[in-house]
Amino acid sequence: MAPGKTPRGMVNVLKWLLAVLMMVIGLAIGILGYQLVAVGGSFYFLIMGIVMVVAAGLIITNHLSGILLYALAFIVSLFWSVNDAGWSFWPLFSRLFTFGVLALLAALLWPLLRAQQRATPLRKSSFSLAGVLAVLLLVSAGGMFKTWNVIAPTEAIPVKPVAAGTAQQDWKHWGNTTHGDRFAALDQINKQNVNQLKVAWVAHTGDIPQSNGSGAEDQNTPLQVGDTLYVCTPYSKVLALDVDSGKEKWRYDAKATAPNWQRCRGLGYYEESQALASAAQSTSPAACPRRLFLPTTDARLIAINADNGKVCDDFGDHGVVDLGVGMGEIKPGYYQQTSTPLVAGNVVVVGGRVADNFSTGEPPGVVRAYDVHSGKLAWAWDPGNPAITGLPPEGQTYTRGTPNVWSAMSYDAKLNLIYLPTGNATPDFWAGERTALDDKYSSSVVAVDATTGKVRWHYQTTHHDLWDFDLPSQPTLFDLPDGKGHTTPVLVQTSKQGMIFMLNRETGEPVAKVEERPVPAGNVQGERYSPTQPYSVGMPMIGNQTLKESDMWGATPIDLLLCRIAFKSMRHQGVFTPPGLDRSLQFPGSLGGMNWGSVSLDPNHNLIFVNDMRLGLANYMVPRTNVAKNASGIEMGIVPMEGTPFGAMRERFLSPLGIPCQQPPFGTMSAVDLSTGKLVWQVPVGTVEDTGPLGIRMHMPIPIGMPTLGASLSTQSGLLFFAGTQDFYLRAFDTATGKEIWKDRLPVGSQSGPMTYVSPKTGKQYIIINAGGARQSPDRGDYVIAYALPDKQ
Repeated sequence: MAPGKTPRGMVNVLKWLLAVLMMVIGLAIGILGYQLVAVGGSFYFLIMGIVMVVAAGLIITNHLSGILLYALAFIVSLFWSVNDAGWSFWPLFSRLFTFGVLALLAALLWPLLRAQQRATPLRKSSFSLAGVLAVLLLVSAGGMFKTWNVIAPTEAIPVKPVAAGTAQQDWKHWGNTTHGDRFAALDQINKQNVNQLKVAWVAHTGDIPQSNGSGAEDQNTPLQVGDTLYVCTPYSKVLALDVDSGKEKWRYDAKATAPNWQRCRGLGYYEESQALASAAQSTSPAACPRRLFLPTTDARLIAINADNGKVCDDFGDHGVVDLGVGMGEIKPGYYQQTSTPLVAGNVVVVGGRVADNFSTGEPPGVVRAYDVHSGKLAWAWDPGNPAITGLPPEGQTYTRGTPNVWSAMSYDAKLNLIYLPTGNATPDFWAGERTALDDKYSSSVVAVDATTGKVRWHYQTTHHDLWDFDLPSQPTLFDLPDGKGHTTPVLVQTSKQGMIFMLNRETGEPVAKVEERPVPAGNVQGERYSPTQPYSVGMPMIGNQTLKESDMWGATPIDLLLCRIAFKSMRHQGVFTPPGLDRSLQFPGSLGGMNWGSVSLDPNHNLIFVNDMRLGLANYMVPRTNVAKNASGIEMGIVPMEGTPFGAMRERFLSPLGIPCQQPPFGTMSAVDLSTGKLVWQVPVGTVEDTGPLGIRMHMPIPIGMPTLGASLSTQSGLLFFAGTQDFYLRAFDTATGKEIWKDRLPVGSQSGPMTYVSPKTGKQYIIINAGGARQSPDRGDYVIAYALPDKQ
């Protein structure tokens, strides 16, 4: 080709590629931008769309002014984006990357189009600019694989060795202890050697949770006592495994049936310490000095001999207590056990999951304690009728539709107090018919006497709850040093609204400051509204900011725009936005915030570790006449709330691609100093490797920070283990910094809590994790996986 000649075919291909892309994107942005303006949103997208369409038309007709017009618009977009989103990577990426690609194509076309028109091509300057844009785009693409939104610690946190005689011996409770600390005083596996962890053995339960809408999930944290590991499955089976090999010792099948919500987060364990020695020498099959308590999905409590898997015949009716006694009618799936029973001294205590939002008058929220030996009812706490402390009088039931305790409870043996995290009376989003006692004990920490069940104190975290902000997590008990040689007995309670409450567990008074702040009132006829709500301002608030339009996000400008339109079309007034007949946004939504996984503790440095999810909920009330007869939205969709004037629509606040509409991260792990009430560090957790837009796996480890669900494990060696992510990994973090220092690929995802122990036979420390499938993932399994350091050669 002669000097100065322009490759006409190349020019035309590049020109039409740029013009068509710019026209299509410009039209979409312009049309959606007009809709955004119509609902009171930003004018930027409408203007940008118009400019892009005009520029595309000029480029098609070979006018260089089209490229100049787009260049000007792109420069303005740079300034607008920074002003709109600040200097945060993910918001800027969604606003600018697509426009940057068009700018690169325009820079490449500019000299070719000039040459075709016999003007000075300016190739050197144009291609230099194109090179700069290409490098910036590549750097931006590479930035997707970097971890952003990290809050780094400001000072070092040393590791304290395990003191002589204080090493953990067994893991006897769901949270390791009845204080729910999830802390192991073990340091064989430490920061220096954790990268050598290998799979030691794998066991299979044979119980794969089916993700077919039934709600079956493996969320179990096993127990370990001596040389045996105890595992429960979603379908109410129990397995005893050898701690060193995973070999099955025995298996028990409760043959439980339930239409939904099948899971077992943990077992209860009790041992008759004085009888252990004699029982070990006894051959009597009736001897049951070590017993497990299995909560079933069909509302039974079963005592099982921990040594052989046989039922303890002296407990209840041949090993079984029927939890339906005194409850009245229980429709299938309306009442069941999902969380661990609490063994508190000589009683085993159970609450129960009550189905949300089907109707008023659902099964009672009563909490009951049974004698660990006989199974006889020791006491009952009926939130709706404190006069009933045992079985209801003949012909009566416990008060129906009362606040329940579906999550795990904690126990302080010294104070003889059991701490109950309560839910709210059903249904969740309409409370005009709730009683004074419903309102009194709803969404509260209730401390009851372990001997009598009498309430000593209670503290409410949400008044007249209209948001399903029930307390989802086990209270964590800790003796907090005051710096003067004394300690304060505290209780730490996380909440769905992204708050952390720290109370004196002896009195119920806040240790960290709580303010009653005014909140907006709704206008639904027949409803009443609390004028204020408690804000735990003495502790960090995590992922519960009041959103604004500029907080919206999308993988592209199109879904970013759709999210902005959706947001501006809704009413959002902060955490306690009241439900109404109009579409409103609740953030965080009813999943949290924080959920049932609870926190883990580092008692040596007064730290707690908190994982969260950041998912909004779009909702509105549906008049009774418009609620379909088959409405049953267990999680999302229209819930009937029969017995009230309304049903309620619930939808996740997601883009059309299925991505949360607010900017990342969507889930984090945080360290909080209980002494100062300050956030020490925070890191996004989880990648999109095993999920993605429209549910399509991206197969890329982009650490955007995904919603988390599950428990964590803290160890004396400064390690934090966690697997409750959307991708299929068990991870170890440095508790001093939050830095991920090890991970291993799991066969499927996990919602279970890691636990650890040292084998009494081999002296080897193991990390155990159940892997049954991540929430919303179709990949399911029945794995129990043990990790350990390799044997020394």
